[in-house]
Amino acid sequence: MTGALLILAVTAAIGVLLWAWERFRTQRHGPSLHHHHDKSEESEVKSQVIEADDQRKTENGKRKTEPAVCCGLHAICEKTGQINEPPVYYDDEELDRFAGRDASDYNDEETEEFRDVLLTLLPSDAPGWSVSLEKRRINLPETLKPELELLLSEL
Repeated sequence: MTGALLILAVTAAIGVLLWAWERFRTQRHGPSLHHHHDKSEESEVKSQVIEADDQRKTENGKRKTEPAVCCGLHAICEKTGQINEPPVYYDDEELDRFAGRDASDYNDEETEEFRDVLLTLLPSDAPGWSVSLEKRRINLPETLKPELELLLSEL
């Protein structure tokens, strides 16, 4: 009986400490966007996304072609610290000429250019390269997407 009370007391103390830490962190740094159970926070994030989307429209209602701030691969952006940074080049400046092309519009020779860069990357550079391509509006050829996903999954 004493052991059960001791376990209960320790669990309660840890719970109070975690609650106090979360409260302190929230007051100091603002609410975390990773808590999806908070509906008000989730709706605030959605409204910010809608506002950003509205700002990308021109007066005549057409969308601008510039990309959003983040590529959508949030875990990669956060891990590499490239959320608001300019794109990093991985000795692949020649790929800039493919900006705006559809992923299925590459011929074999152009696909090999991408493959050459992909195969010379260190595995740890693959997430950053993916983010860099996205920021530069360069679509990876369809045939190379599984290879990049395989490289990313090995991290």
